[in-house]
Amino acid sequence: MSNLPSLYLDFQIDGGSAADVTRVLSAAIDAAPIASVLLRPSPGTTVDPATVRALIEMAQKNGIAALVVSNVARSAASGSDGIHVPWSADIVRAFKTVRQAMPHAIVGADAGRSRHEAMELGEAGADYVAFGIPPHVEDREKAMERQRDLIAWWAELFEIPCVAFDVPDADAAHALVLAGADFVTVSVGSTASAQDAAARVRTFSEALRVPEPAK
Repeated sequence: MSNLPSLYLDFQIDGGSAADVTRVLSAAIDAAPIASVLLRPSPGTTVDPATVRALIEMAQKNGIAALVVSNVARSAASGSDGIHVPWSADIVRAFKTVRQAMPHAIVGADAGRSRHEAMELGEAGADYVAFGIPPHVEDREKAMERQRDLIAWWAELFEIPCVAFDVPDADAAHALVLAGADFVTVSVGSTASAQDAAARVRTFSEALRVPEPAK
């Protein structure tokens, strides 16, 4: 894989018509190079399977790996490239269940803030290990510092790619790249305007650029 960090689009489907959702995703993926896109329905949001398939096909036609959140049946029916397993108290068991069901798909998982569970996920065959910040965490500044430390630790010791999730802004994205993240997520909601979605992706893409060291 490239030594350069890449964008991972965390596309949160919050509602809206199929046409509007498609328009926003199209604007986001046209704005800058994206390696992967995760389709993540918001809690309580019902998404038409045909819409999900259309979004996946759009990503794949643009050479982008398309993943869905932690649902084997949904992944198989939609034609996605794989599954992201979000953090939970039993993340290793949850990952192993998905990995066993989909041995040939991309399967990555969020280890949260646990080094032990991150190593277990790597040993269990994760295609990437993510470090995110669960929404219930109140001290976000401290959590972001811990996230940078975890990514620096992982990048130094392991070859499996690491992904930074729950990245609030471009400054945080740049700091995570400097720490050693292979992929940095940019979150875009489906109810955003196409212009705002594209602008956010471009801003994060620029933040991933790290100047070459002087010779």
